Amino acid sequence: MTHPRRLLLDPNNFDAQHLDPVSRRKLLALIDWFEQRGKARLLRDDLDAVWVADFLEFVKKERLFATFLTPSEFADGDPDKRWDTSRNAVLSEILGFYGLSYWYAEQVTILGLGPIWQSDNVKAKERAAAQLEAGEVMAFGLSERAHGADIYHTDMLLTPAGPGDSEGVVFRASGEKYYIGNGNVAGMVSVFGRRTDVEGPEGYVWFVADSRHRDYELIGNVVHGQMFVSNFALRDYPVHEEDILTTGPDAFSAALNTVNVGKFNLCSGSIGMCEHAFYEAITHADNRILYGNPVTDFPHVRAAFVEAYARLIAMKLFSDRAIDYFRSAGPQDRRYLLFNPVTKSKVTSEGEKVVTLLWDVLAAKGFEKDTYFYQVTRLIGALPRLEGTVHVNVAQILKFMPNYMFDPADYPPIGTRDDATDDVFFWSQGPARGASKVRFADWAPVYERHVGVPNVARFYEQVQAFKEVLTVAAPDADQQRDLDFVLVVGHLFSLVVYGQLILEQAEITGLDRDLLDQIFDVQVRDFSAYAVALHGKPSSTAAQQDWALAAVRKPNPDTGRFDRVWEQVKGYSGAYVMRP
Repeated sequence: MTHPRRLLLDPNNFDAQHLDPVSRRKLLALIDWFEQRGKARLLRDDLDAVWVADFLEFVKKERLFATFLTPSEFADGDPDKRWDTSRNAVLSEILGFYGLSYWYAEQVTILGLGPIWQSDNVKAKERAAAQLEAGEVMAFGLSERAHGADIYHTDMLLTPAGPGDSEGVVFRASGEKYYIGNGNVAGMVSVFGRRTDVEGPEGYVWFVADSRHRDYELIGNVVHGQMFVSNFALRDYPVHEEDILTTGPDAFSAALNTVNVGKFNLCSGSIGMCEHAFYEAITHADNRILYGNPVTDFPHVRAAFVEAYARLIAMKLFSDRAIDYFRSAGPQDRRYLLFNPVTKSKVTSEGEKVVTLLWDVLAAKGFEKDTYFYQVTRLIGALPRLEGTVHVNVAQILKFMPNYMFDPADYPPIGTRDDATDDVFFWSQGPARGASKVRFADWAPVYERHVGVPNVARFYEQVQAFKEVLTVAAPDADQQRDLDFVLVVGHLFSLVVYGQLILEQAEITGLDRDLLDQIFDVQVRDFSAYAVALHGKPSSTAAQQDWALAAVRKPNPDTGRFDRVWEQVKGYSGAYVMRP
């Protein structure tokens, strides 16, 4: 059985025995850096919107990003450098634990590196590796004010060099980019644009720019906060041959593949934020006396904490298991393409729910500026929105539903992938297409192995009913064009996928049975809520409405189980308090 205390990140007892000694030492040094600065400084810098320059100095000194974000091919003989999704997730969780702004500096560096590591431009790769070694950060210049992250449209134009240009210049780039993290300091900004002399997809180009170049104009920060989310412009910026990363359809694929790899860290950032907020909330509530009793004596308070805890542990279970699929991916196994948008939409949305449940208990305390919780309330909603809205990801998830639900394939078992190896497939994914052709192993057996857990059995009934309605009353052509309707179907499907990986990771870790039952208490209620929502949609048919009502279930109540999970929750009271 997994010891309950070890389920949440505890900086005072950092447990990462699956990592190699160098990785553990660097992560412990990171935790110590934050703890030595203390909570007052951490919160003051957030409120004063202080750029994270001192953090980046630490990153440089410890060679943190250089070690964690450089593929071994460009490690220059350093055996500790590799792109290892397992340890990157731990780093991301720690950064989220202490502040989204620190996480963001790493996150957009990862995104900026995506088109570089995927390219065939060896000089650009060597330059990136050297800049990481020197403590530099990167930026990802995709979004624009008018088009957002719409890859099909860009107003960043590359005009072929003229006779007056200096030797080696092949294009002049002009245009603006918007919502570009690290755009104020990045030594290499991966920029997406299109050629003026080539029509259609063949004209797409990824190239790198330097934020310190005279033809790079930093217009400003579009948000108020520690994160520098820049608006910048290139004014006839000279693009040399060695600056060009990919062109044509390959450039389009590089954009999508970068998002598939880089934005996976949304889940671990959200988890870290929720963990710190959870410690603050339970410690405060358990020591708060109201009407002569501790706040945690009230049944509704206990219910909120138990649900928040169940949701948070489910987030961790799913995300940890998704790592195994990412690291085991290859040309014949691209199941990660489904699990990735689920982390981006479902896990990050669950983070918001966790914080809301805790905030309902903390009430006014959650507004106080001397709490980490106040920062979380302001920023937790950025994760499902800033890096790709929920509805976009749910629409992507729906592409996988037919094969997932009805056409299983055989795959060899995948175990825990925390081995210290380089995830080289990320940079050789090839064309970003064919999502509807991806096959999955049968999801039913893992549910059937756990029907002895009452709420797993109840949720499995709902899943089987969902499969049936997709057979006898599937969305018709008009409904499939009705995004408002199919998004609810997508949320129902996401719950099936979410439950599968939760169960798989619960098996691997030996998760406490009571906690697993409590997690699926939440799953049952969430499924019922979406079924009711589908019933109420204007375009739902009579058959779909009948199914929706029949699919509603009440979770199996068990007072003893609830009380035992509550004791786990209460055990976190005072377990971690950040140094003043």
